[in-house]
Amino acid sequence: MKKGVVILGGLILGLAFCVPAVAQPSAKAVETIVIDNFDTDMEWSWGVQASRFIADGYPILKKFEGIPNSLVPYHKDSDPEAMVLGIKAKYNRKGDNWFEVFPSKDDSAYEIPFVGTVTQIDFWVWGANYNYRLEVLIRDADGRVHTLKAGNLMFSGWRNIVVNVPGYIRQHSRFRSGRPDMTFVGFRIRSDANEAVDDYVIYFDQLKYTTNTLANVYDGYALKDADFGESESSSGTADAE
Repeated sequence: MKKGVVILGGLILGLAFCVPAVAQPSAKAVETIVIDNFDTDMEWSWGVQASRFIADGYPILKKFEGIPNSLVPYHKDSDPEAMVLGIKAKYNRKGDNWFEVFPSKDDSAYEIPFVGTVTQIDFWVWGANYNYRLEVLIRDADGRVHTLKAGNLMFSGWRNIVVNVPGYIRQHSRFRSGRPDMTFVGFRIRSDANEAVDDYVIYFDQLKYTTNTLANVYDGYALKDADFGESESSSGTADAE
């Protein structure tokens, strides 16, 4: 009896391996999208604002020629000159000082919309070996701003930072009238209460994110924004010819 069971099991296993493989449809299209590499002009610029004890004339935001060594092999001679975004801050006293770096458009803060469902935000940052902390600010589909911790900046030179986007953050509204996408608000740099604040600099480069661009695309997606031509005289019935 046991022998028969073994033979039957072997036949079933063999048939399983003989079944031809069939390609399954995929709802994933994982891509890496560059928000800004700071080499060329975008539809937005960058702005900076700081807490109350900032010294007169600061913070200063400026682009500089430069690139992290790890990115040099990917920069071609035909590409625009490699640039990075730099900020210099100086405060009148120690304490809970901070400044924020954010996209700007038409002299106002501008939030960059993400495409798809984002899993990671990735960028390069140059640390000055100060005990400062870096945060990434994003706004979810419900309009709430979330602070994602990006670590301590107590290191010298360039470092690649990867920040995971938690699954509990709503990236797409379930309502047609809701916010269409999650957005990138900016960076916040915050000093330790006992750290020096009289001469601080930081640089950013190659801001990008990893996303599933098909995560919120479904059969009939285009009908979501169909124009019904609403007016006061709309009858509520379809015309028939």
